[in-house]
Amino acid sequence: MSIPNTTKSKRRPTHPGEMLREDFLPDYGLTVSGLAEAVGVSRQSINEVLRERRSVSPEMALRLGRLFGNSPEFWLNAQRAVDLWDASEAIKKDMARIKPLNAA
Repeated sequence: MSIPNTTKSKRRPTHPGEMLREDFLPDYGLTVSGLAEAVGVSRQSINEVLRERRSVSPEMALRLGRLFGNSPEFWLNAQRAVDLWDASEAIKKDMARIKPLNAA
């Protein structure tokens, strides 16, 4: 049984690109070009993720998980948290109008 998280965070979750930029690249001594080469994608693709202008796709999550020895779910869950936060902020007024239903 899971317990739903009903409290909303007051700040936007950390984008996976920021994690890569601030934690992973320095810790592994990687450059943008080095990371792009290591995972087999273009430098532009990596740069857009690092600048938080591109989401981490399932394919990219598989590549990053393999490279860094963590799971693709780690990367996808981080991206999902950001996506849900952004969507929630975008439709905040509409969400306030929606009244939850109770089972009969």
